[in-house]
Amino acid sequence: MGKYTGRMPVEMLSDKKIRPTEYRKWRDAERRFERRDKDRTIIEELKESIPKRGLIVPIQLGISERYPTDVYVADGHHRAIALRELGADDFPFHWYWIGNGSVRWESEPFPYHVLGL
Repeated sequence: MGKYTGRMPVEMLSDKKIRPTEYRKWRDAERRFERRDKDRTIIEELKESIPKRGLIVPIQLGISERYPTDVYVADGHHRAIALRELGADDFPFHWYWIGNGSVRWESEPFPYHVLGL
């Protein structure tokens, strides 16, 4: 079986639901990307391509087995910000559990209960 690919509302990419890994809050990531030409270019290119072709590469979500209510973007921060800025409805994703130094990609549906839904 391959990785599970799901779709989730973009509104879940928020400080209270799915957080950015490398930044405290989404606004911190947005500010950092606004200041760097390379990052801003990536986001602008995504904002042009997503409405035409959709999001080609799914965002990768990680959940810690130690803190199962902590869901974060492991890969796809630029894509997430572009989707948020576009006001897109939903996004494709893969997800995995992180535990004891290992990562386990899931082929099962995402456990939405960890988001308090």
